[in-house]
Amino acid sequence: MKLLEQAFNDLFPDKDLNNYKLKIKYTDKFKPYNANVRYSRNSLQFNLSRKWKGVSKEIQMGLIQGLMLRVFKEKNKTTNIDLYNSFMKNLHISISKTDSDPVLEQSFDKINEKYFFGLIERPNLSWHNSIRRLGSYEYGTDMISISEVLLQDKELLDYVMYHEMLHKKFKFSSNNGRTHHHTREFKDMEKKFNNSEEMEKKIKSLVRRKSRKRFVLF
Repeated sequence: MKLLEQAFNDLFPDKDLNNYKLKIKYTDKFKPYNANVRYSRNSLQFNLSRKWKGVSKEIQMGLIQGLMLRVFKEKNKTTNIDLYNSFMKNLHISISKTDSDPVLEQSFDKINEKYFFGLIERPNLSWHNSIRRLGSYEYGTDMISISEVLLQDKELLDYVMYHEMLHKKFKFSSNNGRTHHHTREFKDMEKKFNNSEEMEKKIKSLVRRKSRKRFVLF
């Protein structure tokens, strides 16, 4: 509890901690280094992946403070939040690269050479069967995951791979506790993909053909 109390008091010195009930729970239900917070009737429960138990309290405090800012819809920054951001941006260095696939490897290597001068370290690569999520990049597992629906269109697969590789390259920016993943720099570089406008049209067409649900790039 001292971790939560200190995180709260350092972040909100003008708020009365006695008005809130704070609880933390480490769970195996999350993917590595994921977390969320549930807030109801001045009660805050912080649910953290069990992986966080092995991380320093200073970095955990930054994670918790970031979640607190979301709950109270406030802007602020602390040294601990900076430590947390730095930890997440560099987490990929220590993660084992054990998951891969030859089709995804071919796409990754081609895009890496064409747009990144071969400088992007190959992450874990996997397929998923979601029809709503075309692609995603997860910091906690250093994993690019691509929807199997793109197996039928290698050009579109390359475009989605490029998008997720941009996430790996730029990570995210943080300002006063707000995290931004699609920055102006990100969007400007995304447009540099050959025929990017045509690729966006193909994505929309794929959405219409496959499902009424909206496809998402994370």
